[in-house]
Amino acid sequence: MDKLPKIGIPILIIVIVVIVLIAKSAVTINSGEGGVLYRQFSGGVDVENFYDEGFHVVAPWNTMTKYDLRDQSVKEKLDELLSVDGLPIEVDLTIQFKPNKPNLGKLHKTVGLDYYTTKVKPAVSSVARSIIGQYTAEELYSSKKNSIQKEIEEQTKKDLSLVYVDLIKVLVEKIELPAKITAAIEDKKTKEQELEKYKYLLQTAEKEAERQRVEAEGKAAANKILSASLTDKILQEKGIDATLKLSESQNSKVIVVGSGESGLPLILGNQ
Repeated sequence: MDKLPKIGIPILIIVIVVIVLIAKSAVTINSGEGGVLYRQFSGGVDVENFYDEGFHVVAPWNTMTKYDLRDQSVKEKLDELLSVDGLPIEVDLTIQFKPNKPNLGKLHKTVGLDYYTTKVKPAVSSVARSIIGQYTAEELYSSKKNSIQKEIEEQTKKDLSLVYVDLIKVLVEKIELPAKITAAIEDKKTKEQELEKYKYLLQTAEKEAERQRVEAEGKAAANKILSASLTDKILQEKGIDATLKLSESQNSKVIVVGSGESGLPLILGNQ
């Protein structure tokens, strides 16, 4: 009876140790994750391989670090940026990124889990500061948002590829200028629109005046041609034709033939 407890205690200890070892050796990598193995006694971080989703057994003295491989999105507000004309600018960005899966081991060895804070955010901030510094405040306010977004995205994508991070997209949500500058730009644009409207009305008036001038010149030319073609003989013939038509009318009239200075008939009547 006294021997049983002495035998049972070592067995219990062995069982507990085995359970702990199994617990430490069993690793489950969840959906959308990838694992990087650190080998305590044989080379450190395994940079050549990564562990995919599922259940894995590793030596209890090794360590498995899990990374989220899904697309991630972070909103950032960058301030203290300056335009090319020295005005302070604030920019709201949305940064979409994820770790480069084939190089997960290299990312873990060179950067670590906090790669967004140490690499992604500084890279985007640096590129945005450099690119925005090439534009005037007016350009930033008006038509350059899409161009700036594309430039930031392309340059940052190149920079982050060197540290094994995939940049998916950079969205420029808002570019904010000082209130006085915004008001001045809007006032300038309003005046420019009014000037364009005035120019349009002036051009329209000039075109109408030109049209009327051409029309008047055309009428004058036509009258000149007509006057040159109307000889006394033609006028007399037309007068006679008109007289004959009037004589056939039912209205009362008196026709005096050859009474005008030109010898044309005179028509006298109550209508």
